[in-house]
Amino acid sequence: MSTEHSSGSRPAPAPSLEGRVAIVTGGAKGIGWATVEALLEAGAVPVLFDRDAAALDRASGALQARNADFLAMLVDITDEAAVEAAFADTLRQRGRIDILVNNAGIALRRPTVDLSSAEWRAVVEVNLTAVFLCARAAARPMIAAGRGAIVNVSSIMGLSGGGLYPNISYQSTKGAVVNLTRALAVEWAGHGIRVNAVAPTWVRTDLTKNLMADPELVRRIMDMTPLRRLAEPREVADAIVFLASDRAAMITGHTLPVDGGFLAQ
Repeated sequence: MSTEHSSGSRPAPAPSLEGRVAIVTGGAKGIGWATVEALLEAGAVPVLFDRDAAALDRASGALQARNADFLAMLVDITDEAAVEAAFADTLRQRGRIDILVNNAGIALRRPTVDLSSAEWRAVVEVNLTAVFLCARAAARPMIAAGRGAIVNVSSIMGLSGGGLYPNISYQSTKGAVVNLTRALAVEWAGHGIRVNAVAPTWVRTDLTKNLMADPELVRRIMDMTPLRRLAEPREVADAIVFLASDRAAMITGHTLPVDGGFLAQ
């Protein structure tokens, strides 16, 4: 009698997040928008936070055209009062917050000796302080509910020294996000809240479009990546949705590289 499973050739169904309310910072474009689309497919109700009004309008129009159930809010996530108000508004309108994806980020690629303290602080505010502010705001209703999932977007630059070009503020903040993820996972595990992160390689988004315009740099990136290609936003989004789902129920405090083997070397 054969023991081969015929299901092995079929793709696994998407994780079910039916009815769960999922906030995505920087949700109007790039990895954030891909995550919104993946969350919708999994049955979640996405809530887009973004400070780019034009991008938010485009995303809202696309979601309305699909008759999707969603919320979209113009939010500066570095503004503590604005963050608190946006989470309160989400709770008022939807009654729950089940998932937070801390995706928003910026990069200022400068040699360290040329990076001003104001530029340093700008990156820290978006890439680290805002992650803390949003995680704290999300944790309050999650603690009350006794469950929740937070997924932070770090980077391979948070787990390695980089080396292709100077990017000290980005590398430092993304490394801090890795340890913030661990610390929050331990602190909130007793409340049923899981906290994980993804660490993408170079992804084709607005954040990297200037880099992608340099063929020699793209070649060097490819040469350093065992799978010999860049990542697409949806590939990162699928990892985020997995970590936010019950399929990852025993995973907390970890950072999942989505890097084509970059960090395995």
